Amino acid sequence: MDRKRVLWADDEIDLLRPHVLFLQERGYDVTPVTNGDDAIAHVTRDNFDVVLLDEQMAGKNGIATFAEIKALRPGLPTVMITKHEEEHLMEEAIGRQIDDFLTKPVNPSQILLVLKKLTEASQISRDRLAREYLSQFNEISSLIAGGSRWQDWIDVHLKMSGWEMELDRYPELGLGEVLQDQRNQCNLEFGRFIEDQYLKWIRGQEPPPLSVDIVKWQVAPHLKAGRKVLFLVIDCLRLDQYLALEPLLLDLFTIRRDYYYSILPTSTPYSRNALFSGLFPIELEKHYPDLWKRSEDDESSSNRFEHQLLDQQLARLGVGMKSDSKYVKILDPEEADSVERKVASYYSQPLVSMVFNFVDILAHARANSDVIKEMVRNEASYRAVTRSWFEHSSLFNILRAYASQDVVVVLTSDHGSIRSQRGSKVISDKDASTNLRYKYGRNLKCEDKHALFIRDPEVYKLPRRGLNVNYIIAKEDYYFVYPTNFHKYINLYRNSFQHGGISLEEMVLPVITMEPK
Repeated sequence: MDRKRVLWADDEIDLLRPHVLFLQERGYDVTPVTNGDDAIAHVTRDNFDVVLLDEQMAGKNGIATFAEIKALRPGLPTVMITKHEEEHLMEEAIGRQIDDFLTKPVNPSQILLVLKKLTEASQISRDRLAREYLSQFNEISSLIAGGSRWQDWIDVHLKMSGWEMELDRYPELGLGEVLQDQRNQCNLEFGRFIEDQYLKWIRGQEPPPLSVDIVKWQVAPHLKAGRKVLFLVIDCLRLDQYLALEPLLLDLFTIRRDYYYSILPTSTPYSRNALFSGLFPIELEKHYPDLWKRSEDDESSSNRFEHQLLDQQLARLGVGMKSDSKYVKILDPEEADSVERKVASYYSQPLVSMVFNFVDILAHARANSDVIKEMVRNEASYRAVTRSWFEHSSLFNILRAYASQDVVVVLTSDHGSIRSQRGSKVISDKDASTNLRYKYGRNLKCEDKHALFIRDPEVYKLPRRGLNVNYIIAKEDYYFVYPTNFHKYINLYRNSFQHGGISLEEMVLPVITMEPK
């Protein structure tokens, strides 16, 4: 391993000779100087890995020396060493972005620890991550093989998502492909699990929380207790994307995480209507017979009843409110800015529901934009772009505003998405739907192993849509393509983020309860 170079500036450096020898014996080349000007001269001429600065040197003191070094070498780690523990000195050091702070007398082990943290932390973290992931690989594989309960699959998805985010920081470890292979195996087994269990769940046999349960489970109890609630749905937000956002919220809220399963298909007309209504699609068809008559690609059509669906669900649940609920759907930045400007007017409402569509719009826009494809190349960049959007969004400003109010925030998603990488040829009549991860129509045919076939929609509590209509729902990372211009559309949609199918990324979703601190 290359020896690290340390510049140590202290006007009593001769007294620290034993410390210098100690560091040299442990692989550090130490250049000692007695004043700030010499330190700056050395930084100008040579390359160092760390600078140690005495805060009270004769002549140019440590703070002034640091300022000049920072201008010359902005990324050079610097440690300030002082005789005083005065709080204002520490605050000044932190404010000037000094990397660490030690108080005299320092012992050699203290300095060694700081140097290791500043020069070897990244390598130490990489080595630790590699060891820990490889040791947990078998544990995750065992969970996948034995995932016979819905709780087990939530644990698997959490572990996998956590490792994906950890390994995002160290792509040079080369473990991404191993993890992706394990993720693929995971979704293969999960598809089998859903095919075996889903019908039991919707019949009420030991189901997990489903889309239809969220308001009853997470929103209504707060309203019944007299609390005000902000019910926030971020369309198409995956669990891993939420985990990327969560650190931004921890200073504002006390957070509790729960999880639920989206109903099938994992698409907005089905899963989000179920979320707001508490009803399965076939039950909605009875109450709103024209709901399914127009194209599901028409957002304003298929989800135009969300506000009244929610109010009716709350009435069935016996939730009484002193005033009407407020509902806001945000489809573009102008609407988001408008809601942010008038957010204070919502504080008095017993229930405010907001739907933010940015993540879903990003997923769809990616298929048609080379710029967005370059920005969102894979899951890691999808997480990063989502976090960047959120950090600078009107939504984050709205949550900051709510953090000062006595309001419970319930944040969730209606479905997730998956990067679709394998095409599956589908044959149907001309009236079949255009969705890539699920289809309904007459005489649908595709590879049996690629999809869940639903020949009787009523059994799955799906809308009938006429005589002899059946559904197919893609498993794993498959997407459906018609034989006409097959290769053109295979290439067009490969690696695009889609939803509607059966995968952990689409089905297992967070429900977050946030209380202002």
